[in-house]
Amino acid sequence: MNIINKLTIRHMKKNKRRTLVTIIGVIISVAMLTAVATLAVSFLDLMKRQTIAMDGEWHVQYKNVNLNQLEAIAKDKNTDKLILSNDLGYSKLEGADKENKPFLFIKEYNQQGFKQFPIVLSKGRFPAAENEVLLPEHLAKDTGIQYKIGDQITLKIGNRYIEGSPDALGQNDPLQREEDGVSEELRLESTETFTVVGIMKRPSWEPMWSPGYTIISYIDKNLLDSSDTVNAVVTVKDVKISLLKSAHNLADDHNIEMVTFNKELLRYYGVTTNINLFFTFFSLTGIIVAVIIIGSVSLIYNAFAISVSERSRHLGMLSSVGATKKQKRNSVFFEGAVIGLISVPTGVISGIAGIGVTFLILNSFIKDALGTTEKLQVVITPLSILVSCIISIVTIFISTYIPARKASRISAIDAIRQTQDIKLSRKKVKTSKIVRKLFGLEAEIGLKNMKRNRKRYYATLFSLIISIILFLSVSFFTEIIERSAKISQAGVNYDIAVNGDIKELERLTDTDQVTSYSIQKRLQVTSLIEETKLPEELKDLINKDNIELENGKYQYYVNLYGMDNTSFQTYANKAGVDGDNYINTEEPTAIIIEHISYKDIESSKFIETVSLHTDPGEKLSLLYTNYATNKTVSLLDITIGSLTDEVPMGIYASGLGGIDVIVPLDIFNSVVDNTEAVNEVDANLYLNSTDPIKTQEILEKALPSSMSIYNIYQEQQREKQLILFMSVFTYGFIALISLISIANIFNTISTSITLRKREFAMLKSVGMTPKGFNKMIHYESIFYGLNSLIIGLPISFSIMYLLYLAMRETFEYGFTMPWLDIFFVIIAIFIIVSSAMLYSVSKIRKENIIEGLKQENI
Repeated sequence: MNIINKLTIRHMKKNKRRTLVTIIGVIISVAMLTAVATLAVSFLDLMKRQTIAMDGEWHVQYKNVNLNQLEAIAKDKNTDKLILSNDLGYSKLEGADKENKPFLFIKEYNQQGFKQFPIVLSKGRFPAAENEVLLPEHLAKDTGIQYKIGDQITLKIGNRYIEGSPDALGQNDPLQREEDGVSEELRLESTETFTVVGIMKRPSWEPMWSPGYTIISYIDKNLLDSSDTVNAVVTVKDVKISLLKSAHNLADDHNIEMVTFNKELLRYYGVTTNINLFFTFFSLTGIIVAVIIIGSVSLIYNAFAISVSERSRHLGMLSSVGATKKQKRNSVFFEGAVIGLISVPTGVISGIAGIGVTFLILNSFIKDALGTTEKLQVVITPLSILVSCIISIVTIFISTYIPARKASRISAIDAIRQTQDIKLSRKKVKTSKIVRKLFGLEAEIGLKNMKRNRKRYYATLFSLIISIILFLSVSFFTEIIERSAKISQAGVNYDIAVNGDIKELERLTDTDQVTSYSIQKRLQVTSLIEETKLPEELKDLINKDNIELENGKYQYYVNLYGMDNTSFQTYANKAGVDGDNYINTEEPTAIIIEHISYKDIESSKFIETVSLHTDPGEKLSLLYTNYATNKTVSLLDITIGSLTDEVPMGIYASGLGGIDVIVPLDIFNSVVDNTEAVNEVDANLYLNSTDPIKTQEILEKALPSSMSIYNIYQEQQREKQLILFMSVFTYGFIALISLISIANIFNTISTSITLRKREFAMLKSVGMTPKGFNKMIHYESIFYGLNSLIIGLPISFSIMYLLYLAMRETFEYGFTMPWLDIFFVIIAIFIIVSSAMLYSVSKIRKENIIEGLKQENI
């Protein structure tokens, strides 16, 4: 080690406080980068594992392939594992009194399928021959039919059809009913005898509304003949975007008619054909990574810039004894290297440990609240650690480069006299007379101090501006991610839906587990809306498709909903209106859902807009058309009482060209009952429950045969899980950004204040009182805060708009300012600046004036 480096080490040891502050700052920066990288990788890993746990691990499915096609798929260079799958069909469940689940559904897999799909044994073994089956354990619980291992069952197997449709129904299609009973038929095709070899947990991929209990059998490739067809399900060796094209090419080369992909799993590998999604992802990633790097560079740069300012006399003395510019520059680089050697490994470990502790705390909450099967796990990949280290090293280099150049240019005389930071002229420190008149002498001195120490002032101001930009940018990013997730997730807000007679529905609400419910009637009608009231998106569509208007009006489809008084009052309270004004009124009055979201077919964008431009008090004419007779009649003119974004339980907001009208049930009945429209009214009960599975069992026993039940609890839980995981990711990110921002401000201000000991001692020596001194510090804090907000807020708005434009490639909705976050930032900036300055000043307040005047460095 040369003499310059030894002197640098000695200087760092002598100034332990400043060195420690710099090391801590760099550790925070590296920890943040590592934590973000680890968080992103861990989040994607979680979503992959959760998708596999729910739907199995597979990538491509070739449907209805024969033996020759199967051989071609097996020999394909990218095929890793080949699973054979076949839906054998349905069999009537004899001896079970099940109104909505009267079938057994037989699904076949080969041995690889038992490994790749989430089939969990309770007891017994997996099938190993074609005549062996696994039964689900909830079959006995639901029906009372008991099968033991070794029992034989003979099943008449066929497929479900609706009259007039050539396609068979599947497990995603609930039992089809009409008013007079079941409207589907089971067309038998074969009779098979099976031996029960095991009992399994309920398959996670079986929807709650499925009409058949899934049982698993075995399919043997060696027993297939040339006329048999099966589904070939494949996991590939290399999961990348090219697999989409190669799978289609394989299908085309061998005349395979249908290829499907596990889109839910593949998108977590970054494999998707949605170009807008790719653009959105990389745009958002680029902007956020840039914000992180800028924040890190600002933190480390300020530490080194202040270090060089403080070391100016030391560097000047080195020049006076013959140190070259290169040696002085390298001494700063060496200091950065030493700090990097300590900070980078510590920061990487701290970032991983911090994420680990966060996951440990969150896992119990997530599992208890949502009942998820998978936990957050810390996933460390060599690439993520390498990227974090490289970015950290580059960041330290960038942060030391300018101070190093500055150090190399310091002359011996200037450095020893310490005149390089403060170069005064009367014009540069001139302040407005208004400042003294309004705020006093202390404010004027504080303002002159900032102008006098321009480089330190700019360093502190830069830290504050970066902190504002970091927080607002990431907060806005969080908001648009959550908003976009909610738009894409359709917003299911109930556990169970029951369709049937309104009087029967009212009786079902007394179940103990029910926490909330909504009874509704629905009728789809139309209304002619003036062109001036149409949203811009609809006007564009009308012009593009050359749609002719009827007397200057566009025909909307209208969903007219009638809600029972209890449900309507609950909904009205959520919408912020008085329900009595709608229930107890002679003039029919309605609540209109104002904002809607829909997915544009051509652009694949999720777009948010208004249903129509209208105001409370205006009238809406509702028309009913009997399409059998092609006769249209006027139902009523209804008054728009209020507009709201609150969507009632069970209702999905209409798409473009539609509107939802909500009225009390009495008004609905008075309008509809004496018209032909009464035959087209749907009645539904939507409810939430503390135990949806048990509630379903109770309801099924109480339901008459003409009614059907749909339990979507599982889908609802997956939606909540996705949004919660997204919130964990983004709010964890905000916490890290807030930490680095506050550390940045405290580091810069506290070091800057400490370097001004001599200046403060001089002011005290000429008679400034402690009260005046405090006023000066407060005014400096205000000036710092105001100036940082004046510059930081416009830049933040620009970045937020860039994020909005990036997200707009996939989700389209209006740009709104995050006013609450802006208000929080304004308050927080003044609190943090004041706290940092008062804390720093308190450390030097009691120092002797003579010692302060003699002070040259820390």
